[in-house]
Amino acid sequence: MKLDDLEKIEFLDNSRLNFNHDLSRLNWFNIGGKSKLYLFANSLKDLTLFLKLYSKRGKIFILGAGSNILFGDDTYEGVVIKLGKNFNNISRLSKNLIISGSSCLDKKVSEFAMENEIEGFEFLSCIPGTVGGGIRMNAGCYGKEFKDIIVSVQAVDFNGKVLTIPASEINFQYRSTNLPKELIYLSGTFKGNVSAKNIIKKKIDKLKKTKELAQPTRVKTSGSTFKNPIDQSDKKVWELIRESVDIKKVNEMFGDAKLSEKHCNFLINQAKASSQDMKNLINFVKENVYKKTGVNIELEIVLTS
Repeated sequence: MKLDDLEKIEFLDNSRLNFNHDLSRLNWFNIGGKSKLYLFANSLKDLTLFLKLYSKRGKIFILGAGSNILFGDDTYEGVVIKLGKNFNNISRLSKNLIISGSSCLDKKVSEFAMENEIEGFEFLSCIPGTVGGGIRMNAGCYGKEFKDIIVSVQAVDFNGKVLTIPASEINFQYRSTNLPKELIYLSGTFKGNVSAKNIIKKKIDKLKKTKELAQPTRVKTSGSTFKNPIDQSDKKVWELIRESVDIKKVNEMFGDAKLSEKHCNFLINQAKASSQDMKNLINFVKENVYKKTGVNIELEIVLTS
């Protein structure tokens, strides 16, 4: 992959292109090797300028908050793109409509909706990601998903073409959509219901308390590791894991890669776990759940190679 011409790009909005960039600082696990290229794009102009010049000569990975990703230990042979300040705006379009840039944190959208007395965004306060990532995986919790609030998606493809996709054309499923992987989400338009701020705040506080009691905090984790097997079992995935493996024993087997004893669907990098340590733990859990229950659990976190 020749990169000489990319060194000469003159960005219009102070975007940055780095070479051999450390990925371990860009994700919640604090794990990963380097990326051949890392683009921090501050505007659509700079993003499309890069995409047209790059011309798909290597892989492209779009990084949000880094909360749902496990990078590999080796060099990523492509570009990792993170969207900057001009993709972090959020505004109210009408009494119950919000448009949010894709790099906005989900909790920021929830807070904005509350301040503007728009109900229906409370669940976003408990999702540790960005709007773009939420759209891509139809993220959700506590009975609500992105599909329940989204009106349309604005995106650019890997060739630099901008398009708008109405929600009616998107097939939302549990933690997935039918949207092409060759899209970079720019923003989303969302719809809620008019309500009172104090009512919304009570709902958010209740959800946050529920989450804090059930999930590990202030540790190096990437959130829920496996999807709930809704088509194979009535049980939650954490229930299947807990009845299939001895958590204390497992936590002695894979170095600093651990299962949270508070919520065993959360993997933890206790100190200096490698990506391979995590993958070995993931495979061990998958195999033992299948042997014990016959259920083939699938990953919710994204693995890169």
